[in-house]
Amino acid sequence: MPSAPLRRALRSAGHALDPVVQIGKQGTTEKVVAQVTQALLDHELIKVKIGSECPETRFEVADRLAGEPGVKVAQILGRTILLYKRHPKHPKFEPPQGTPHPKAGAAKVGERP
Repeated sequence: MPSAPLRRALRSAGHALDPVVQIGKQGTTEKVVAQVTQALLDHELIKVKIGSECPETRFEVADRLAGEPGVKVAQILGRTILLYKRHPKHPKFEPPQGTPHPKAGAAKVGERP
Protein backbone atom coordinates (compact mmCIF):
# COMPACT_ATOMS: atom_id res chain seq x y z
CA MET A 1 0.00 0.00 0.00
CA PRO A 2 1.35 3.48 -0.83
CA SER A 3 2.37 5.93 1.87
CA ALA A 4 -0.40 8.02 3.45
CA PRO A 5 0.34 11.31 1.60
CA LEU A 6 0.66 9.50 -1.73
CA ARG A 7 -2.51 7.48 -1.07
CA ARG A 8 -4.37 10.70 -0.25
CA ALA A 9 -3.19 12.29 -3.52
CA LEU A 10 -4.13 9.17 -5.49
CA ARG A 11 -7.61 9.01 -3.97
CA SER A 12 -8.12 12.68 -4.72
CA ALA A 13 -7.03 12.29 -8.34
CA GLY A 14 -8.99 9.05 -8.75
CA HIS A 15 -12.27 10.56 -7.59
CA ALA A 16 -13.05 12.04 -11.02
CA LEU A 17 -11.93 8.98 -13.00
CA ASP A 18 -14.28 6.60 -14.76
CA PRO A 19 -13.62 2.85 -14.59
CA VAL A 20 -11.25 1.73 -17.35
CA VAL A 21 -11.56 -2.02 -16.76
CA GLN A 22 -14.67 -3.98 -15.80
CA ILE A 23 -14.60 -7.48 -14.35
CA GLY A 24 -17.62 -9.65 -15.10
CA LYS A 25 -18.83 -13.21 -14.66
CA GLN A 26 -15.53 -14.74 -15.82
CA GLY A 27 -13.70 -13.18 -12.88
CA THR A 28 -10.07 -12.11 -12.91
CA THR A 29 -8.71 -13.91 -15.97
CA GLU A 30 -5.26 -13.57 -17.52
CA LYS A 31 -6.75 -11.32 -20.21
CA VAL A 32 -8.18 -9.01 -17.56
CA VAL A 33 -4.79 -8.87 -15.82
CA ALA A 34 -3.11 -8.05 -19.15
CA GLN A 35 -5.68 -5.31 -19.79
CA VAL A 36 -5.12 -3.84 -16.32
CA THR A 37 -1.34 -3.93 -16.81
CA GLN A 38 -1.63 -2.09 -20.14
CA ALA A 39 -4.08 0.46 -18.72
CA LEU A 40 -1.73 1.16 -15.80
CA LEU A 41 1.15 1.68 -18.20
CA ASP A 42 -0.99 4.14 -20.19
CA HIS A 43 -2.65 5.98 -17.29
CA GLU A 44 -0.65 5.22 -14.09
CA LEU A 45 -3.88 5.44 -12.02
CA ILE A 46 -7.04 3.54 -12.97
CA LYS A 47 -10.37 2.43 -11.58
CA VAL A 48 -11.51 -1.17 -11.93
CA LYS A 49 -15.23 -1.90 -11.61
CA ILE A 50 -16.30 -5.33 -10.35
CA GLY A 51 -19.64 -6.53 -11.68
CA SER A 52 -22.19 -8.07 -9.33
CA GLU A 53 -21.93 -11.38 -11.20
CA CYS A 54 -18.19 -11.70 -10.52
CA PRO A 55 -17.48 -14.98 -8.66
CA GLU A 56 -14.68 -13.40 -6.60
CA THR A 57 -14.98 -10.92 -3.76
CA ARG A 58 -13.62 -7.43 -4.18
CA PHE A 59 -10.76 -8.25 -1.82
CA GLU A 60 -9.79 -11.37 -3.80
CA VAL A 61 -9.76 -9.33 -7.01
CA ALA A 62 -7.67 -6.60 -5.35
CA ASP A 63 -5.18 -9.19 -4.03
CA ARG A 64 -4.90 -10.80 -7.46
CA LEU A 65 -4.29 -7.48 -9.24
CA ALA A 66 -1.92 -6.19 -6.54
CA GLY A 67 0.11 -9.38 -6.97
CA GLU A 68 1.43 -8.01 -10.26
CA PRO A 69 4.86 -6.29 -10.04
CA GLY A 70 4.62 -2.65 -8.95
CA VAL A 71 0.82 -2.52 -8.73
CA LYS A 72 -0.58 -1.00 -5.55
CA VAL A 73 -4.16 -0.76 -4.32
CA ALA A 74 -4.85 2.85 -3.39
CA GLN A 75 -8.48 2.33 -2.39
CA ILE A 76 -11.32 -0.17 -2.36
CA LEU A 77 -14.67 1.56 -2.30
CA GLY A 78 -17.76 -0.55 -2.82
CA ARG A 79 -17.23 -2.62 -5.95
CA THR A 80 -14.60 -0.25 -7.33
CA ILE A 81 -10.85 -0.63 -6.90
CA LEU A 82 -8.40 2.22 -7.46
CA LEU A 83 -5.05 0.88 -8.70
CA TYR A 84 -1.72 2.66 -9.06
CA LYS A 85 1.52 1.72 -10.73
CA ARG A 86 4.32 4.26 -10.94
CA HIS A 87 5.14 5.11 -14.57
CA PRO A 88 8.76 4.10 -15.31
CA LYS A 89 9.68 7.27 -17.24
CA HIS A 90 7.13 10.00 -16.54
CA PRO A 91 5.55 9.59 -13.09
CA LYS A 92 2.75 12.04 -12.31
CA PHE A 93 2.39 11.40 -8.59
CA GLU A 94 5.93 10.65 -7.41
CA PRO A 95 9.23 12.34 -8.31
CA PRO A 96 11.58 10.30 -10.52
CA GLN A 97 13.75 7.90 -8.56
CA GLY A 98 17.00 9.43 -7.40
CA THR A 99 15.54 12.94 -7.31
CA PRO A 100 14.63 14.43 -3.97
CA HIS A 101 11.02 15.37 -3.43
CA PRO A 102 10.53 19.14 -4.01
CA LYS A 103 9.39 19.62 -0.41
CA ALA A 104 12.08 17.40 1.10
CA GLY A 105 14.49 19.42 3.15
CA ALA A 106 12.39 22.56 2.93
CA ALA A 107 12.14 24.49 6.17
CA LYS A 108 8.71 24.59 7.79
CA VAL A 109 7.07 27.87 8.64
CA GLY A 110 8.62 29.24 11.81
CA GLU A 111 11.73 27.00 11.58
CA ARG A 112 15.18 28.30 11.04
CA PRO A 113 17.14 26.87 8.11
